[in-house]
Amino acid sequence: MGDARLEIDRVSKRYGDVVALRETTFDVRAGELFGFVGSNGAGKTTTMRIALGVLAADSGEVRWDGTPITLDTRRRIGYMPEERGLYPKMKVGEQLVYLARLHGLSASDAERSMLDWTERLGVDGRRGDDVQNLSLGNQQRVQLAAALVHNPDILVLDEPFSGLDPIAVEVMSKVLLEKAAEGIPVVFSSHQLELVERLCDRVGIIRGGEMVAVGTVDELRSGGAVEMVVDAPRAQPGWTDGIAGVTVRSHDGSRTILELTNGVDDQAVLTAALATGPVHEFSRRRPSLTELYRNVVTQEDKA
Repeated sequence: MGDARLEIDRVSKRYGDVVALRETTFDVRAGELFGFVGSNGAGKTTTMRIALGVLAADSGEVRWDGTPITLDTRRRIGYMPEERGLYPKMKVGEQLVYLARLHGLSASDAERSMLDWTERLGVDGRRGDDVQNLSLGNQQRVQLAAALVHNPDILVLDEPFSGLDPIAVEVMSKVLLEKAAEGIPVVFSSHQLELVERLCDRVGIIRGGEMVAVGTVDELRSGGAVEMVVDAPRAQPGWTDGIAGVTVRSHDGSRTILELTNGVDDQAVLTAALATGPVHEFSRRRPSLTELYRNVVTQEDKA
């Protein structure tokens, strides 16, 4: 595979008057975990279905290793749909072998892979059960096994962590990290932003069918405004009023969280704080991915 990557290049999709995707562009590199986040209806699932060939784009292109994706390439993608796609009345083991065979594995390789993945994902005791008789968490584990059983070169997972208990989240996280370590590009969507922040090399935020931010969490944090935490016990609300470019995010007792636009001198803020009396804390605050996401979406809503 080398350094092959999955590229989504200026992909657009409309449904009548509704624009589902507008010139959506990002790439997922070899060995990278890419987190795809956005609210419901933002375009995540549509993008993934187009990458898979389930939906046709109106314009733009999806490429793998520099060439447009073909039917043969799609057989090498491991896909986990948000609406789980297992046969409810088919036994777990039989179903996974069947899916592996569909993707080109021999009978013996398919059987071996099924045994391996059901064991690793903790559902080896359920191989003879119908999918419909499993708990939702175990159905989720089997669905991940279905995405992995044919040894894919690319993983595209739509909300793989939804509904999982903490143990299952750790099992799934470990598998995704292992697959990335093997050089496989992994893209997954999730509403659990703390998990995305912990696992992902890079993150893409989509809103209203448009990519509004792409980068590492650190890159996204370093852009835009700076947040400061000031603990000045004698400071009263309004103590920053004379400083241009400073917004009070919250004021709780002696503790004030400020947002400074680029170029504002934080020492001017410190001087103003000291004018009120002693300052016990004065520090820059790095926003979490959850806060970054909220800020991006809020800014876009105001636009």
